[in-house]
Amino acid sequence: MAKQGNIHISSENMMPIIKKWLYSDKDIFLREIVANAVDAITKFKKLADLGEAKADEGEYCVKVSVDKDSGTLTVEDNGIGMTEDEVEKYITQIAFSGAADFLEKYEKAGGEGIIGHFGLGFYSAYMVSENIEIFTKSYREDAAGVHWESDGESTYTIEECDKADRGTRIVMHIAKEEKEFLEEGTIRGLLEKYCAFMPYPIYLNFAGKDDKPVNDTQPLYLKAPKDCTEEEYKDFYRKTFHDYHDPLFWIHLNMDYPFRLRGILYFPKVKSKVELERGKVKLYCNQVFIADNIKEVIPEYLLLLNGVIDCPDIPLNVSRSFLQNDRQVQKISKHITKKVSDKLTGLYKTDREKFESCWNDISVFIKLGCIKDEDFYSRVKDCILFKDIDGKYSTLAEFIGGEKAEDKAETAEGEQAGQKEEKSEETPKEPTTVYYVSDEVGQAQYISMFRAAGLNAIVCDTLVDPHFLSYLEYKETGKYRFLRIDADVDAALKAGESNADEDKALVDAFKAALNNTTIAVKAEKFKSAEIPAIVNVSEMSRRFGEMNAFYGLAGADADRDMTLVINTANPVLQAFTGLDDEKKKFVANQVYYLAMLSYKKLSPEEMKAFTANSVSMLEGYIR
Repeated sequence: MAKQGNIHISSENMMPIIKKWLYSDKDIFLREIVANAVDAITKFKKLADLGEAKADEGEYCVKVSVDKDSGTLTVEDNGIGMTEDEVEKYITQIAFSGAADFLEKYEKAGGEGIIGHFGLGFYSAYMVSENIEIFTKSYREDAAGVHWESDGESTYTIEECDKADRGTRIVMHIAKEEKEFLEEGTIRGLLEKYCAFMPYPIYLNFAGKDDKPVNDTQPLYLKAPKDCTEEEYKDFYRKTFHDYHDPLFWIHLNMDYPFRLRGILYFPKVKSKVELERGKVKLYCNQVFIADNIKEVIPEYLLLLNGVIDCPDIPLNVSRSFLQNDRQVQKISKHITKKVSDKLTGLYKTDREKFESCWNDISVFIKLGCIKDEDFYSRVKDCILFKDIDGKYSTLAEFIGGEKAEDKAETAEGEQAGQKEEKSEETPKEPTTVYYVSDEVGQAQYISMFRAAGLNAIVCDTLVDPHFLSYLEYKETGKYRFLRIDADVDAALKAGESNADEDKALVDAFKAALNNTTIAVKAEKFKSAEIPAIVNVSEMSRRFGEMNAFYGLAGADADRDMTLVINTANPVLQAFTGLDDEKKKFVANQVYYLAMLSYKKLSPEEMKAFTANSVSMLEGYIR
């Protein structure tokens, strides 16, 4: 005869709250139900290994089936099973403290923050089900089958049933508004997302022994690195992240002390050097998926990578969703960061050629990591590369000094070892000026001038570079000063002093002919006569303006510090003062437009005038 009882909770309002707000993503219910099935199998196997249960020869597995006609989703295992007493203990008693506080807090807050606070994994199924049945039979000899059923409204029924085999079958009667969970494609996608590496085969709509499980019970990251081939690493990457570009390289994490940690972090090929491509680092606990991109375990800058990390020792609470941020988590995070920095420095030292070939793809990640984490910066700072305007890669030490950093370090050590007399106080050196290019195409004129003068510059053309250069100036105070290639007319670019009176007359005439009456104009004689004029902008003013623009703030208009520098070595400027007023106006504005095009986009009015001038020149050429 069926027996009735009440689910043991502290308030009749609890079940509606559980059904609505237990998790932020309702599809996570399938992970909870399948993970419980996996736990049941693990428990039985341990008892069998201890001789306390009789093992059988069948395959330990979880079977998930969708029946669209009956509106049910079923998860069945051949694990430890439950007796009637165990069902009442583990299913019908929702045990937690502070129920009244819970209700008061979460009813008022609309449910935010409830994720993973209490061990309610089974009840997550009520988020998509209007009724749930459990058919279970314990491994214990002479145990009877048990049938439990509840509509989730705080009451249940429990009675014996004729289940013949050991294990548990959970039948979820899917609610009308949740019919998507009766689509086989939807369920397969959820199993692949949440259960991809669970340790026992999971079958969807099992039809026979030839069926293949939807999961990989022995994922590559569980193997020892020495037993993995390059092709296996690439194949695992493609299957896990659905990225058909091969990764650049990877780090295989494998340790047992002071905590257990397995995983593989991949450095993906960046699809755009301008945008920060967000990767996906999947966190697992004993092969059970927890979440993507958990910042407590994976520092934010490492989330530009793709990877899988499995750490059984992360301190999750009972529902395996809420990560508690404690010292153990911090140790795990620091260890992962150290392994990443060790991989980078190791590759730099042992295979410089490959490191350089990957630099464009990994530079954003490394620079962002340096800004976010001083320890990371201290580990990798000597292997940070910069590409120059000729396409050659070097560290700053090599770029400035012309020798490799390691050679420089050895020389310094030798000098220190052989130096016996006391050092005298030295006069502090001025910071070394390093010029950089942020747009190789747009700043082509400036690059041409630098090359003509025998000068060089580094290329810094990603979104993170302005912040990184400022960070380097701060970290290496007094050592470097970074100037964009259009920030100043360096003495090395000048051909020497010209006649001051002639320069003043030229500037006055040029300014009088310009449509733009606000821009500052000055004259310099360049070594190269090809370029008629360039635009200079104060480095600090421009940086401040870029920073404000990045954060959507107003102020610090860099254009207010903009100077048009006209080249007195250029034939056009040398002939300028001898032109009539109409030609002066034409030439002055055309020189201005050409210079501005190398600095930024012209305004609509300027572009219209520039186009008209250009057409006029073409017409004059063909006459």
